[in-house]
Amino acid sequence: MEYNITGRTRLGCLLGTPVSHSISPMMYNETFRLLGLDLVYLCFDTKEADLGSLVRSLREMNVFGFNLTMPDKERILPYLDDLTPAARMIGAVNTVKNENGRLIGHNTDGVGYIRSLRDFNCPVKGIEMTLLGAGGAASSIAIQAALDGVSVLHIVNRKGRSWENALRLADIINKQTSCKADVLSFDQKDLLRECLAKSSLLTNATSVGMAPDTNHSPLEDSSWLHPGLFVSDVIYNPRQTLLLREASGRGCSTGNGMYMLLYQGEAAFHFWTGLNMPVEEIRKKFFTE
Repeated sequence: MEYNITGRTRLGCLLGTPVSHSISPMMYNETFRLLGLDLVYLCFDTKEADLGSLVRSLREMNVFGFNLTMPDKERILPYLDDLTPAARMIGAVNTVKNENGRLIGHNTDGVGYIRSLRDFNCPVKGIEMTLLGAGGAASSIAIQAALDGVSVLHIVNRKGRSWENALRLADIINKQTSCKADVLSFDQKDLLRECLAKSSLLTNATSVGMAPDTNHSPLEDSSWLHPGLFVSDVIYNPRQTLLLREASGRGCSTGNGMYMLLYQGEAAFHFWTGLNMPVEEIRKKFFTE
Protein backbone atom coordinates (compact mmCIF):
# COMPACT_ATOMS: atom_id res chain seq x y z
CA MET A 1 0.00 0.00 0.00
CA GLU A 2 1.47 3.33 -1.05
CA TYR A 3 0.25 6.85 -0.39
CA ASN A 4 2.04 9.65 -2.24
CA ILE A 5 1.98 13.11 -0.64
CA THR A 6 3.03 15.84 -3.06
CA GLY A 7 3.38 19.61 -3.02
CA ARG A 8 -0.13 19.80 -4.49
CA THR A 9 -1.85 17.40 -2.08
CA ARG A 10 -5.01 18.94 -0.59
CA LEU A 11 -6.13 18.30 2.96
CA GLY A 12 -9.44 17.15 4.38
CA CYS A 13 -10.12 16.33 8.02
CA LEU A 14 -12.41 15.28 10.84
CA LEU A 15 -13.14 17.74 13.66
CA GLY A 16 -14.57 16.77 17.06
CA THR A 17 -13.74 14.99 20.29
CA PRO A 18 -12.88 12.20 20.75
CA VAL A 19 -11.56 11.33 17.28
CA SER A 20 -8.60 9.02 17.93
CA HIS A 21 -10.84 5.95 17.44
CA SER A 22 -12.13 7.08 14.04
CA ILE A 23 -12.02 4.81 11.01
CA SER A 24 -12.64 7.77 8.68
CA PRO A 25 -8.96 8.44 7.82
CA MET A 26 -8.46 4.84 6.73
CA MET A 27 -11.70 4.83 4.75
CA TYR A 28 -11.06 8.09 2.91
CA ASN A 29 -7.32 7.72 2.36
CA GLU A 30 -7.79 4.26 0.87
CA THR A 31 -10.52 5.68 -1.37
CA PHE A 32 -8.17 8.44 -2.54
CA ARG A 33 -5.49 5.85 -3.26
CA LEU A 34 -7.82 3.57 -5.20
CA LEU A 35 -9.11 6.45 -7.33
CA GLY A 36 -5.73 8.15 -7.78
CA LEU A 37 -6.76 11.40 -6.08
CA ASP A 38 -4.10 13.77 -4.71
CA LEU A 39 -5.91 14.22 -1.39
CA VAL A 40 -5.21 13.29 2.23
CA TYR A 41 -7.47 13.08 5.29
CA LEU A 42 -6.53 13.55 8.97
CA CYS A 43 -8.24 13.85 12.37
CA PHE A 44 -8.05 16.93 14.62
CA ASP A 45 -9.32 16.77 18.21
CA THR A 46 -11.15 20.04 18.91
CA LYS A 47 -11.52 19.57 22.67
CA GLU A 48 -9.48 22.65 23.56
CA ALA A 49 -9.86 24.46 20.23
CA ASP A 50 -11.65 27.68 19.35
CA LEU A 51 -13.87 26.32 16.58
CA GLY A 52 -14.22 29.67 14.82
CA SER A 53 -10.46 30.18 14.64
CA LEU A 54 -9.96 26.61 13.48
CA VAL A 55 -12.50 26.96 10.67
CA ARG A 56 -10.90 30.23 9.54
CA SER A 57 -7.54 28.44 9.42
CA LEU A 58 -8.98 25.57 7.40
CA ARG A 59 -10.49 28.05 4.96
CA GLU A 60 -7.15 29.84 4.55
CA MET A 61 -5.40 26.48 4.04
CA ASN A 62 -7.83 25.75 1.18
CA VAL A 63 -8.88 22.34 2.50
CA PHE A 64 -11.18 20.47 0.13
CA GLY A 65 -13.60 19.79 2.95
CA PHE A 66 -14.07 18.32 6.40
CA ASN A 67 -16.37 16.24 8.57
CA LEU A 68 -17.67 16.99 12.04
CA THR A 69 -18.55 14.72 14.91
CA MET A 70 -19.76 15.44 18.43
CA PRO A 71 -19.92 18.06 19.81
CA ASP A 72 -19.36 20.29 16.75
CA LYS A 73 -22.27 19.43 14.43
CA GLU A 74 -24.40 22.32 15.67
CA ARG A 75 -21.58 24.59 16.84
CA ILE A 76 -20.23 24.82 13.28
CA LEU A 77 -23.31 26.54 11.83
CA PRO A 78 -22.34 30.21 12.46
CA TYR A 79 -19.00 29.73 10.68
CA LEU A 80 -20.37 28.46 7.37
CA ASP A 81 -21.33 30.45 4.28
CA ASP A 82 -24.32 28.35 3.28
CA LEU A 83 -26.22 25.13 4.01
CA THR A 84 -27.81 22.57 1.74
CA PRO A 85 -31.61 22.27 2.09
CA ALA A 86 -31.14 19.01 4.02
CA ALA A 87 -28.72 20.57 6.51
CA ARG A 88 -30.99 23.58 6.96
CA MET A 89 -33.97 21.36 7.77
CA ILE A 90 -31.94 19.16 10.13
CA GLY A 91 -30.20 22.04 11.91
CA ALA A 92 -26.85 20.24 12.06
CA VAL A 93 -23.90 19.58 9.75
CA ASN A 94 -21.54 16.62 9.54
CA THR A 95 -19.91 17.43 6.18
CA VAL A 96 -18.50 20.70 4.81
CA LYS A 97 -17.33 21.34 1.25
CA ASN A 98 -14.95 24.14 0.27
CA GLU A 99 -16.49 25.48 -2.94
CA ASN A 100 -14.07 28.09 -4.28
CA GLY A 101 -13.54 29.57 -0.83
CA ARG A 102 -17.17 29.23 0.32
CA LEU A 103 -17.85 26.67 3.03
CA ILE A 104 -21.08 24.76 2.34
CA GLY A 105 -22.55 22.60 5.10
CA HIS A 106 -24.38 19.33 4.43
CA ASN A 107 -25.60 16.38 6.50
CA THR A 108 -25.17 12.77 5.40
CA ASP A 109 -25.87 11.04 8.75
CA GLY A 110 -29.52 10.29 8.04
CA VAL A 111 -28.93 8.99 4.53
CA GLY A 112 -26.08 6.83 5.81
CA TYR A 113 -28.12 5.45 8.68
CA ILE A 114 -31.22 4.55 6.67
CA ARG A 115 -29.03 2.98 3.97
CA SER A 116 -27.26 0.89 6.64
CA LEU A 117 -30.56 -0.62 7.79
CA ARG A 118 -30.85 -2.37 4.43
CA ASP A 119 -27.76 -4.39 5.29
CA PHE A 120 -29.55 -5.57 8.44
CA ASN A 121 -32.77 -6.40 6.51
CA CYS A 122 -34.65 -3.77 8.51
CA PRO A 123 -37.16 -1.90 6.29
CA VAL A 124 -38.48 1.45 7.54
CA LYS A 125 -41.50 2.12 5.34
CA GLY A 126 -44.70 1.98 7.37
CA ILE A 127 -43.04 1.09 10.68
CA GLU A 128 -43.25 2.62 14.15
CA MET A 129 -39.84 3.79 15.42
CA THR A 130 -38.44 5.01 18.73
CA LEU A 131 -35.41 7.31 18.50
CA LEU A 132 -33.25 8.09 21.54
CA GLY A 133 -31.67 11.55 21.35
CA ALA A 134 -32.23 14.85 19.58
CA GLY A 135 -28.71 16.06 18.81
CA GLY A 136 -27.01 16.36 15.44
CA ALA A 137 -27.02 12.69 14.40
CA ALA A 138 -30.50 12.10 15.83
CA SER A 139 -31.88 15.12 13.96
CA SER A 140 -30.59 13.82 10.64
CA ILE A 141 -31.90 10.32 11.32
CA ALA A 142 -35.33 11.63 12.37
CA ILE A 143 -35.79 13.72 9.23
CA GLN A 144 -34.55 11.00 6.88
CA ALA A 145 -36.64 8.31 8.58
CA ALA A 146 -39.76 10.42 8.12
CA LEU A 147 -38.92 11.16 4.47
CA ASP A 148 -38.30 7.45 3.82
CA GLY A 149 -41.70 6.38 5.08
CA VAL A 150 -41.63 5.71 8.84
CA SER A 151 -45.28 6.09 9.85
CA VAL A 152 -44.88 6.93 13.55
CA LEU A 153 -41.75 8.34 15.20
CA HIS A 154 -41.26 8.72 18.96
CA ILE A 155 -38.37 11.08 19.79
CA VAL A 156 -37.06 10.52 23.32
CA ASN A 157 -34.81 13.07 24.98
CA ARG A 158 -33.87 14.55 28.33
CA LYS A 159 -35.30 17.93 29.22
CA GLY A 160 -32.08 19.84 28.62
CA ARG A 161 -30.39 21.75 25.84
CA SER A 162 -31.70 19.44 23.08
CA TRP A 163 -35.31 19.37 24.26
CA GLU A 164 -36.34 22.37 22.18
CA ASN A 165 -34.68 20.79 19.17
CA ALA A 166 -36.70 17.61 19.70
CA LEU A 167 -39.89 19.69 19.65
CA ARG A 168 -38.66 21.51 16.52
CA LEU A 169 -37.97 18.21 14.76
CA ALA A 170 -41.41 16.83 15.57
CA ASP A 171 -43.03 20.02 14.31
CA ILE A 172 -41.11 19.91 11.01
CA ILE A 173 -41.88 16.23 10.49
CA ASN A 174 -45.59 16.63 11.25
CA LYS A 175 -45.92 19.62 8.92
CA GLN A 176 -43.73 18.49 6.02
CA THR A 177 -44.08 14.69 5.88
CA SER A 178 -46.79 12.06 6.30
CA CYS A 179 -45.06 10.70 9.42
CA LYS A 180 -46.66 11.32 12.82
CA ALA A 181 -43.97 12.42 15.29
CA ASP A 182 -44.15 13.01 19.04
CA VAL A 183 -41.69 13.86 21.80
CA LEU A 184 -41.34 12.34 25.24
CA SER A 185 -38.85 12.49 28.08
CA PHE A 186 -36.77 9.61 29.42
CA ASP A 187 -38.54 10.35 32.73
CA GLN A 188 -41.90 9.34 31.23
CA LYS A 189 -41.16 5.67 31.85
CA ASP A 190 -44.64 4.24 31.37
CA LEU A 191 -45.08 6.10 28.10
CA LEU A 192 -41.61 5.06 26.90
CA ARG A 193 -42.41 1.43 27.70
CA GLU A 194 -45.63 1.71 25.67
CA CYS A 195 -43.79 3.29 22.72
CA LEU A 196 -41.21 0.51 22.69
CA ALA A 197 -43.92 -2.16 22.87
CA LYS A 198 -45.47 -0.76 19.67
CA SER A 199 -42.18 -0.08 17.85
CA SER A 200 -40.31 -2.39 15.49
CA LEU A 201 -37.15 -0.22 15.47
CA LEU A 202 -35.26 1.34 18.39
CA THR A 203 -32.36 3.63 17.51
CA ASN A 204 -29.86 5.01 20.01
CA ALA A 205 -28.48 8.26 18.61
CA THR A 206 -27.03 9.48 21.92
CA SER A 207 -23.40 9.11 22.97
CA VAL A 208 -24.32 6.95 25.98
CA GLY A 209 -22.32 3.74 25.78
CA MET A 210 -19.50 5.13 23.66
CA ALA A 211 -15.92 4.33 24.68
CA PRO A 212 -14.54 4.90 27.23
CA ASP A 213 -17.91 5.11 29.06
CA THR A 214 -19.00 1.63 27.99
CA ASN A 215 -20.81 0.49 31.14
CA HIS A 216 -23.92 2.59 30.59
CA SER A 217 -27.04 2.20 28.48
CA PRO A 218 -29.41 5.02 27.45
CA LEU A 219 -32.31 2.73 28.37
CA GLU A 220 -32.96 2.34 32.08
CA ASP A 221 -34.76 -1.00 31.92
CA SER A 222 -33.83 -3.65 29.35
CA SER A 223 -37.03 -5.58 30.16
CA TRP A 224 -38.84 -3.04 27.96
CA LEU A 225 -37.17 -4.63 24.92
CA HIS A 226 -38.95 -7.41 23.03
CA PRO A 227 -37.95 -9.92 20.33
CA GLY A 228 -39.93 -8.09 17.62
CA LEU A 229 -37.73 -5.01 18.05
CA PHE A 230 -34.65 -4.33 15.94
CA VAL A 231 -32.23 -2.42 18.19
CA SER A 232 -29.72 -0.18 16.46
CA ASP A 233 -26.91 1.93 17.91
CA VAL A 234 -25.10 4.65 15.94
CA ILE A 235 -22.03 4.00 18.13
CA TYR A 236 -19.35 1.79 16.60
CA ASN A 237 -16.74 1.92 19.37
CA PRO A 238 -17.32 -0.47 21.04
CA ARG A 239 -18.89 -2.64 18.35
CA GLN A 240 -21.26 -4.08 20.97
CA THR A 241 -22.53 -1.44 23.38
CA LEU A 242 -24.24 -2.38 26.62
CA LEU A 243 -27.58 -1.55 24.96
CA LEU A 244 -26.90 -3.99 22.11
CA ARG A 245 -25.73 -6.71 24.49
CA GLU A 246 -28.85 -6.31 26.60
CA ALA A 247 -31.02 -6.31 23.48
CA SER A 248 -29.44 -9.53 22.23
CA GLY A 249 -30.15 -11.07 25.62
CA ARG A 250 -33.82 -10.15 25.19
CA GLY A 251 -34.00 -11.86 21.80
CA CYS A 252 -33.73 -8.72 19.66
CA SER A 253 -31.85 -8.45 16.39
CA THR A 254 -29.19 -5.73 16.65
CA GLY A 255 -26.86 -3.58 14.58
CA ASN A 256 -24.06 -1.13 15.41
CA GLY A 257 -22.98 2.08 13.69
CA MET A 258 -20.27 0.65 11.43
CA TYR A 259 -22.32 0.56 8.25
CA MET A 260 -23.81 3.97 9.00
CA LEU A 261 -20.24 5.29 9.08
CA LEU A 262 -19.52 3.64 5.74
CA TYR A 263 -22.59 4.97 3.95
CA GLN A 264 -22.50 8.49 5.40
CA GLY A 265 -18.84 8.53 4.33
CA GLU A 266 -19.82 7.43 0.84
CA ALA A 267 -22.34 10.29 0.63
CA ALA A 268 -19.82 12.81 2.00
CA PHE A 269 -17.17 11.71 -0.51
CA HIS A 270 -19.64 12.20 -3.36
CA PHE A 271 -20.57 15.65 -2.00
CA TRP A 272 -16.90 16.68 -1.99
CA THR A 273 -15.79 15.19 -5.30
CA GLY A 274 -18.81 14.25 -7.41
CA LEU A 275 -17.28 10.76 -7.64
CA ASN A 276 -18.51 7.41 -6.36
CA MET A 277 -16.67 5.69 -3.54
CA PRO A 278 -15.62 2.08 -4.26
CA VAL A 279 -17.89 0.92 -1.45
CA GLU A 280 -17.39 -2.83 -1.74
CA GLU A 281 -13.60 -2.55 -1.62
CA ILE A 282 -13.79 -0.23 1.39
CA ARG A 283 -16.33 -2.44 3.14
CA LYS A 284 -14.20 -5.58 2.71
CA LYS A 285 -11.05 -3.83 3.92
CA PHE A 286 -12.34 -1.93 6.96
CA PHE A 287 -15.93 -2.91 7.79
CA THR A 288 -15.94 -6.68 8.17
CA GLU A 289 -16.21 -8.11 11.67
